[in-house]
Amino acid sequence: MNRYPLWKYLLILAILVVAGLYALPNLYGQDPAIQINAEDTADVDEGVRETVLATLDDEGATEATVQRQESGALLVRLADTGVQGRVADRLRARLGPDFTVALNLAPAAPQWLRDLGAYPMFLGLDLRGGVHFLMDVDMEAALQAAVERYESDFRSGLREQRLRYTVLRSEEGTIQVAFTDAGAREEAVDYLDAEFDDLDVEAADIEGRPGLEARLTEDRAREVRDFALQQNITTLRSRVNELGVAEPIIQRQGDRRVVVQLPGVQDTARAKDILGATATLEFRLVHEDNGPSVSEDSRVPPDARLLRERSGEPILLERRVIVTGDAITDASSGLDQQSGSPAVYISLDGQGAAMMSRITRDNIGELMAVVFIENETRFRETPDGGTEEYTEKVEEVINVARIRDELAHRFQITGLDSSEEARNLALLLRAGALAAPMDIVEERTVGPSLGAENIDRGFASVIVGFVLVLAFMIFWYRGFGLVADAALAANLVVIVAVLSMMQATLTMPGIAGIVLTVGMAVDANVLIFERIREEIRNGNTPQASIAAGYDKALSTIADANVTTLIAALVLFGFGTGPVKGFAVTLSIGIVTSMFTAIMLTRAIVNLTWGRKKRLDRVSIG
Repeated sequence: MNRYPLWKYLLILAILVVAGLYALPNLYGQDPAIQINAEDTADVDEGVRETVLATLDDEGATEATVQRQESGALLVRLADTGVQGRVADRLRARLGPDFTVALNLAPAAPQWLRDLGAYPMFLGLDLRGGVHFLMDVDMEAALQAAVERYESDFRSGLREQRLRYTVLRSEEGTIQVAFTDAGAREEAVDYLDAEFDDLDVEAADIEGRPGLEARLTEDRAREVRDFALQQNITTLRSRVNELGVAEPIIQRQGDRRVVVQLPGVQDTARAKDILGATATLEFRLVHEDNGPSVSEDSRVPPDARLLRERSGEPILLERRVIVTGDAITDASSGLDQQSGSPAVYISLDGQGAAMMSRITRDNIGELMAVVFIENETRFRETPDGGTEEYTEKVEEVINVARIRDELAHRFQITGLDSSEEARNLALLLRAGALAAPMDIVEERTVGPSLGAENIDRGFASVIVGFVLVLAFMIFWYRGFGLVADAALAANLVVIVAVLSMMQATLTMPGIAGIVLTVGMAVDANVLIFERIREEIRNGNTPQASIAAGYDKALSTIADANVTTLIAALVLFGFGTGPVKGFAVTLSIGIVTSMFTAIMLTRAIVNLTWGRKKRLDRVSIG
């Protein structure tokens, strides 16, 4: 009656063993580490390793270890964060811009656990310390910039229609045009209404004269706002990569704000400098003297500039710029309709389109290059042996393609190797610069000591709650209480294991979810044990009471947990960072508590009391 088949016992045992293995790395903690990756064509070779070892020796970090990862990067493990910061600054100065030197935390678990893919959970900002920014996107500036792009289109269009105007300006998201007479205004309204679908054009008096006002339609304005927010988020992510932050959080908050959390970063000034950095693009013709013989030592003509492609090859470009990135209104990847090869579709504003049209019309068959320009933060050694931070302008050719036809408002770039490269190029073109200015409206620094205090308090709350529940269950249910306590301990192990497998980021709300789960996990056992007590009081045998208790309580337990799980999923779907962290741990805890409270406790009860042929009484209080 109260026996499981052998396969069920083996399944439960296997789950617990795997959970124990994947939860184990969290007991070992993490070491301060430095990760060194190569940029573009550079290689993390033995020479780089020797430089790292020499730097460690100079800084007195003789206990540090250097490991090569599967990705080819070097991982340097250090004893404390003070040495970590000094060594990182010195390595940035010595290795130069061809390498990324990032501060990180490396799991201190034994190698055999890492070989199994067992790693500890990441710690969030509130537990590890770091910087929190709340940034506001200037949507009015984004809308004004979008409207200004139509100014040149209005001028050229009205000129083609031979409609004379006396004033044409844009302000506060509106283009205002004044005419000499009402007839010209009516013709202009009809023309602009038909030509520009994404503008609302209305007649108005401008400075006492017949005129019109044009503003973005509500749908187009919403698109501009969404694009500005998404582009700024993409740009911020690329900036954060330069900081080398493990598990950064960059997410949208509402219609115009972005939350940026950088765990482990204490240098607020440097973080603000990088987040506020801007990048731009330029389109240039490849110079006629460019060829295989061009090198760093080649003589550069007065009308040319020598730059490098991403592959590291030098390329000679004309000094004259066709169009800058400010003229790009959109970029998307796709396939060329004729050849089916990967392509990137680019949209320019009116002024940029006119310039692109004129230059490309005269240079069909020539090569055109896209130059990505960015100000990057560098480090160098000073004469006194220290390091200093400086900004360097980096110009890189990200694409070279042949001009097939005259280009204007919208055109495509081909000659790309893959669809992935096309997507990446479109991303670079869109994210080359912030779509709208951003202001930091909230800035908060969480120190490592406060993070450590949060960890201590969080785990103390888990332990206190756990011990109180253990004591109550033993007092109230005797032997069956011990069974529930064993299941509760297993439940905590399984929760930690699942979070570690997911490489989830643990925050204080996440710990709160675990504490809540500790209390909820015994609810199922309370229902089962009370049902068993009731069956015994009704005169049933202990074996029959145990079977009835588990069978009859199952539907109630399932209903209660499913409704709570639905609430947790709603929290996850509609909540932001902290709320999502709580919802994730709560959801995992609900599922694992169902397993431990029903299957695991039943297995222990079966092994303890179910095997007895004659059972007169059970220890259930």
